[in-house]
Formats: sequence, structure tokens, C-alpha cells
Amino acid sequence: MTRVPTPDTETAITFESQRAVLSPWGASLRRYFVVDGSGSETDIVWGYSGGAQKKGGQGDVLIPFPGRVADGRYTFDGQALQLERNDKEGPNAIHGFVRSLPWATSHAASHAVTYEISLDAADYASRGYPFSLAVHVTYSLDGQGLSCAFAVRNVGGTAAPVGVGFHPYFTVGSGLVDEAEAKIPAAAYLEFNEQLAPTGRVIAATGTEWDYRECQRIGPRRFNHCYVGLERDAAGMATASLRHQNSGRTIDVVMDRAFSALVVYTGDAIAGTPRRALAIEPMTCATDAFNHPDWGLKRLLPGETFTGSYTVRARFR
Repeated sequence: MTRVPTPDTETAITFESQRAVLSPWGASLRRYFVVDGSGSETDIVWGYSGGAQKKGGQGDVLIPFPGRVADGRYTFDGQALQLERNDKEGPNAIHGFVRSLPWATSHAASHAVTYEISLDAADYASRGYPFSLAVHVTYSLDGQGLSCAFAVRNVGGTAAPVGVGFHPYFTVGSGLVDEAEAKIPAAAYLEFNEQLAPTGRVIAATGTEWDYRECQRIGPRRFNHCYVGLERDAAGMATASLRHQNSGRTIDVVMDRAFSALVVYTGDAIAGTPRRALAIEPMTCATDAFNHPDWGLKRLLPGETFTGSYTVRARFR
């Protein structure tokens, strides 16, 4: 008999000195760390153990929309739709449906695990998403670091709007993220209103205090920004980084072409432990792309599969 996962169900994968703790509850990344020869553990992801200990969306998978949908309303192929407005910051929909659902484990090995889940239009039409998807998320460890790959297949009979995002927080050993330095490979960001929904205006970051294309100290700045216009290398990869000179640690988040936006958040609203780590959230579309399809929204045709991956690489001095 297959055991249905609970919020406390967890699975560990390993590769050499690396360890990752995952959960089929939400297909979440709960911890990523390395172990040295003496058994000492160094965290790369600011994580948690047990469902009740999660804070601020730690390690969540955000499908079929990452970030917020303003007022929970959108129109797709001429159909006006209303999502549940479940955002504590305002009357918006936030972060999709799958982060608090039990996923099935379709593959498990010592160094990798794959979770899968299906969204059926019959179940989600009343919640404002009358589309059917089959979703796979794979976490794997190798000599390059921790990789996270997704595959979303449209198993319905009509086109579907799809966005994919992930919500890891990273730590480089500083007490607060203020002491760390960040590099954000983006030329612009979205203007938000008081409810943290985009106004529709895209602001150039160049020459402003929010231009982090060169690594610089975070300091007291309160990041809760959706960056767009990602800059890429010759292989098409975009890399965001977090580093701390005193600890000698650097973390790179390397995203393939599937990802067109990046949310950066200093966690100021997290009760009890604000600014402990920096959320660097790879997203295939910008916040509220359901209402701004040109911001990276994927129009997934019946039978089509959308794929992408990002990799976390940690370097130690």
C-alpha cells in the first residue's frame, strides 16, 4: 500500500559531502548542506525540518503561477477567471496550488528523487484554473551541486497558462543578510503597488540603488523585487550570486533559458527570524504574468511539455 505523505514526510539524498533533504509534501526543498571530514555541517539553503517549522515559503514549488496574480483575476483566451485571493499582503492570489499538496514519489535513488502530481481541470475549474497538468520535479546532486528540474505537461484539451517558480532561501554564514553581498543579473524590475502587485510599469535598474549586476553589499535594503531582463552568458545561462567575505562562502544560482524572471527577497516580514537569509527565486515568468503574458507566461498547448532547470553551486575559500 502506498503511504500518503504528510507535512512531516522527508527524504534525504547524498553525493560525496553534499546532503539534501526533500519532502513529497509540496515537492519542497527543506535543506541543502555539506559535511566536512570532521562531521561539521555547513548550510547552503536556510531550511527547516517538519512541516510546522516552515517560514516564509521556504523551499516551496510555485505552480501554475509564481508570485502574485493581482486581485486573483485574469483572462485567458477570452475567458474571465477568478482565483482564490489567498495573499496575506492584499487581495491577490499567490504562488499557485501545489506547495501544500502531497506529491507522489515516482523515482528515488541515493543522489536523486522525482516527485509528480496532476492538476485536473474538473477539480480546479471552481478555483479559477480550468486546465489539466501533469507535473514532475526532480532534485539531484552531483559534482556541480544541487540541481532542480521541472517538466509540466498539458494533459487537457485546451491551451493552458503556465508559470513555474521555486522559493529557496540561501545563507552564506552571516548572522543577517545585511552583511552579505549579492549579484543579480538583471537590467530591470517591476514596480509594485502597496499590495505588492505589479502596476504594469517596468523600471530600469541601471544606475539605481537596485542595480546589483555587479556584486555589492546588501546592507539595510529591503528587497522584495521581481527582476526581469536577465543577462546571460554565451551558453544562455543567468547566474545570481550570494557571498560573504568573512566566511569565504559563495553561492551561485544558475538558471537556464526557461527562467526569465527572478524574485529577490530579504525576508523582512518573516516573524521571529527576519533577514536571516536571502530568497533567490527562479521564475519562468514575472509576477502577475497571467495579466501580462509578455512577461514570460507560457501558453502550453495540449500535449506540449514545458521543461527547465536551475543549479545551486556552493564555493568555499
